[in-house]
Amino acid sequence: MAGRLANRHNQPKEVVKTKIKKNDTVKVISGRDKGKVGRVLEVNRESGRVLVEGVMMSKKHVKPNPAKGVKGGIAEREAAIHVSNVMMLTSDGKTTRVGMRVETVGGKQRRVRVARRTGESLDGK
Repeated sequence: MAGRLANRHNQPKEVVKTKIKKNDTVKVISGRDKGKVGRVLEVNRESGRVLVEGVMMSKKHVKPNPAKGVKGGIAEREAAIHVSNVMMLTSDGKTTRVGMRVETVGGKQRRVRVARRTGESLDGK
C-alpha cells in the first residue's frame, strides 16, 4: 500500500484546460469578490488558477530591504482565484462561455476563440 501512494505522488500533474488567457477581461461569478471585473495578469494551468487585477486582494507583511529598494510595511497584492470562478466578458460587457471556430486567414487555418453568446471573435488578432 505504501509503495502505491509513493508512486502516485511521482506521477506528472494533470494540467487544467482553460480557454482564458493573459490580458483577457473576466468577471468573478462566485466567492467574496463576486461581481468584480478585472484583467487576467497570469494563468497557472498546473493549479487551475488565474490572477485577476484587483480581485482577491490579500495583505502581506514585507520587511524593508534597502539593497533591493523595497520599503517595509503591509503590502496588498492579488491572490489567485480558481478558473471556474471567473467568466469571460465580451466587448459590450456581457458574460459568455468561450467556444472555438476554425477560420481561414490568408490561406492558413487558425483556431480562434469566439463568444458563445454573441458569436464575436475574442482573439484580437
